Amino acid sequence: MVLKLTTPARYVLLVIVIIIGLHSILSFTHEDYGRATSFRNIASQLSWGSPDVDPIPDEYYTPAEPPGAGSGLGSGGTLLTRRANATILMLARNSDVNDAVKSVRRLEDRFNRKFGYPWVFLNEEPFSDEFKSRVSNVINGEATFGQIPREHWYQPDWIDEDRARAGREKMVQDNIIYGGSVSYRNMCRFNSGFFYRHPLLQQYKWYWRVEPDVHFHCDVDFDPFLYMEDHNKTYGFTITMYEFEATIPTLWETVKEFVKENPQYVAQNNAMGYMSDDGGSSYNLCHFWSNFEIANMDFWRGEAYSKFFDHLDRTGGFYYERWGDAPVHSIAVSLFQSKDQIHFFDEIGYEHNPYTHCPRGEGAWARGRCGCDPRRSFDYDGYSCMRQWDRIQ
Repeated sequence: MVLKLTTPARYVLLVIVIIIGLHSILSFTHEDYGRATSFRNIASQLSWGSPDVDPIPDEYYTPAEPPGAGSGLGSGGTLLTRRANATILMLARNSDVNDAVKSVRRLEDRFNRKFGYPWVFLNEEPFSDEFKSRVSNVINGEATFGQIPREHWYQPDWIDEDRARAGREKMVQDNIIYGGSVSYRNMCRFNSGFFYRHPLLQQYKWYWRVEPDVHFHCDVDFDPFLYMEDHNKTYGFTITMYEFEATIPTLWETVKEFVKENPQYVAQNNAMGYMSDDGGSSYNLCHFWSNFEIANMDFWRGEAYSKFFDHLDRTGGFYYERWGDAPVHSIAVSLFQSKDQIHFFDEIGYEHNPYTHCPRGEGAWARGRCGCDPRRSFDYDGYSCMRQWDRIQ
């Protein structure tokens, strides 16, 4: 029996086929569209509400005055009775000077003018006098500028360049962001396995990563470093989202190989439930967006992460594919630390275009004098993995 369709039915069927075809093409070639319209993200929108956030205790807040301003302290005084062994870290190029100044000034105004933590700036080339002068001019305290060792930045000689080039060309054809960029891959590998080895960072335990042209929408009148140190935290984040799968096709299998060979490093109370929906068989692509991270460098310097990074690096995946430091850091801390050692900083209003976290905890938005709109917060957007984080709390 042959099914005959009326003319209107044929048109309807044709339109459906065209829509499905366009959806498939856009899902593959446009990262944001693919994330937003995935079944996983659509399903996540059906979950309503969120658990209470873990607020910073009142004792970590300081008076909202800069050192020496009406405090009875002399010039160069401090409001702190103690401070962490910490730095604020920025990776930037000389051409980033305008955006670097914006980020530095914003964080100084919202946080560091009260706490006076030193800044460290790193670049694969020597910093220009203009960069150093303009950035230093908006910092109240100490700033140091360093060059990244060549062996920590550039593509290693043992990488098969023909294979790497073929991978880049394929990603360019597939319209994957930074798909053809070697310098982006250099940066991801450096942030994954080398920044904490730089001589300028050896004296520090904690760092707060800041990128050029980011926004801090709230006053941060507490010391996140001291809070993390006192509460045995390793890693802090503000935004979590999905990675673009086409950039890391073999990463999870490589991770599973390492875990199989080194089960002793896996923490008992880990965060596997955040990054896998099936007990670790597959990766759900969730990661902490690492352009903001406050973390303990002793973890990166430790045995588990050092061996983990070396295992990943030997495969060449940073260059044959486009492995990012965000999933690498996220997977490591989620596996090798207790989930209780990872902290969501709800109070820190943060924006890296196009995504913004705006505080949602009771009273946090008002207390921080936040300028962001809570209704635009990325936390429960379709791309966000906040629900995956919430489910393991």
